[in-house]
Amino acid sequence: MGKLDEVKSRIDWLKDLFKILITIMVADIAGIAKLFMDDKISLLFYLGVCLLPILAIGCIVISRKIELHLSELGEIE
Repeated sequence: MGKLDEVKSRIDWLKDLFKILITIMVADIAGIAKLFMDDKISLLFYLGVCLLPILAIGCIVISRKIELHLSELGEIE
């Protein structure tokens, strides 16, 4: 049961991290949209735009790790 609990806790931690990244991404998109609609395109706007692909890559990496741990969980059970 030790290995099973360890894999489950890793999956839970990765799910929480994924939720945090998605929340940051949504807030970033809202901020970019607000700056664009107010015609305040400045350095902050461009930094927000540059942050989006980084967050997207982070989400992809985390989801792949979750998939790996889920397959590992299937092999244990």
